[in-house]
Amino acid sequence: MLKYQLIHPPLLAALASSGHGDQVLLADSNFPVAGKCPPQAEIIYLNLAPGVLSVTGVLKVLLDAANFESAAVMVMETGQEAPIVTEFRSLLPAGTKLDLLGRQEFYQAVSSPKTTVIIATGEQRLYANLLLTVGVVKA
Repeated sequence: MLKYQLIHPPLLAALASSGHGDQVLLADSNFPVAGKCPPQAEIIYLNLAPGVLSVTGVLKVLLDAANFESAAVMVMETGQEAPIVTEFRSLLPAGTKLDLLGRQEFYQAVSSPKTTVIIATGEQRLYANLLLTVGVVKA
C-alpha cells in the first residue's frame, strides 16, 4: 500500500515515466488542452465538474509524490501576475524557481516535447496554469 497521498493509477504511471527535465502541466478549466499539448503527452482528466479538482489541490498531492526543480506560470495580458501565483509560491518548496511567461511563450513551453504529463483540472480561477519541471531525487 502506498504511503503518500497520490493513489490515482494513471497519474502515478505518467509521473513514473517522466524523468529529470520533463514537464508536467497543471491546467485550469480554460486551458485548451487538445490544441496546445504535444501529441506524446499523457493527458490525465481530473476535471470532474467546475471547481473540482483545483490546481492547488492537485499541486499539494503532487508535491508529496514527486520532486520539481522549477515552475512557470502565464502572466495576465496586463503583464501582472494572477492572484493565484501568490498561492503557488506558498506551496512550492522554498527556492523553487518560478518563471513568468507571456501567453504565447507559455503555450510554446507547454507544446515542447519535454511536456510529458497534462493534468486537466476543474480549476475556475483565471490564469491558474502551472508548468512544473521534474527535478532529481536527492539522496
